[in-house]
Amino acid sequence: MIKQLLAGVALAAAALCTPAQAQGYPSKPVNIVVPFAPGGATDIMTRLLAERLSKRLGQPVIVENKPGAGTMIASEYVAKAPADGHTVLMAASSLGIAPSLYSKVNYDPVKSFAPISLVASVVHVLEVHPSVPVKSVGELITWLKANPGKANYGSVGAGTSTHLESELFNTMAGVKMVHVPYKGSAPALTDLVGGSLQVMFDAWASSGPFVKDGKTRLLAVTTAQRSRILPDVPTVAESGLPGYEAMPWLGLLAPAGTPDAVVRKFHDELIEVLKEQPVQEKFHSLGLDIIGNTPQEFAEFIKKDITKWAKVIQETGAKAN
Repeated sequence: MIKQLLAGVALAAAALCTPAQAQGYPSKPVNIVVPFAPGGATDIMTRLLAERLSKRLGQPVIVENKPGAGTMIASEYVAKAPADGHTVLMAASSLGIAPSLYSKVNYDPVKSFAPISLVASVVHVLEVHPSVPVKSVGELITWLKANPGKANYGSVGAGTSTHLESELFNTMAGVKMVHVPYKGSAPALTDLVGGSLQVMFDAWASSGPFVKDGKTRLLAVTTAQRSRILPDVPTVAESGLPGYEAMPWLGLLAPAGTPDAVVRKFHDELIEVLKEQPVQEKFHSLGLDIIGNTPQEFAEFIKKDITKWAKVIQETGAKAN
């Protein structure tokens, strides 16, 4: 009986403590850790959010860049940070992909974090060199099957999202394009424009100018639904490869054990920021579609994403650099 009473008191104390933790949060500056170098789309987007969140949370929100090791340096850093909501991670798709690509990962993408919200998807597109005689995904698949092993595709690096998206396409379409990895979009796009590559999956932010200048031909977006940024461009699934979906994403995570009330407060303020028109316009200019969902929805999304890409990696033998 005494043990039951003590347990009840402990539960009551925890229940009372949770709202108090939320009311006092944040009690000091909040750090958002970005797993990429300064100046890129993720960094620019996060700094915009940080500026707006500072006003709503009443404390400075500081962006801290920790690039390297396929985003694992930043992910591990936040996973080991105090679980008080004052250090959070702007995670990328690679968070859940890394355990399938690397032999040693010092965090668990599910157990080490408390999801806050899926912030945005990175608009990725499928494009070809103008010499490739196709204007749809269906025509591309037919052409690839008629020319096995003759088409090269570029990626921004082995094990990256653009590599895995292409291998998923190979597997689902039953075709075999030859992978040519690069260190970034710029050199890959140079070779696509030059004609030594025939196909490429890439971010719209980097490929858009080449498409607009007619140097590459845009076929589709990789997401399940059409992008709000490119509403007239079909998805890969609807234009020739049913069931195909690839959505590189960015989302906020706190260390596991962060109080639910703190997570909810950060989430609620973030959602309000994402509704602001200037924020939406900036996101679109960076090639990002705003999402904004609940912590529970984000948690389920991460689990499904991990399973999906682990299967692709296992089936294709994809390796990291």
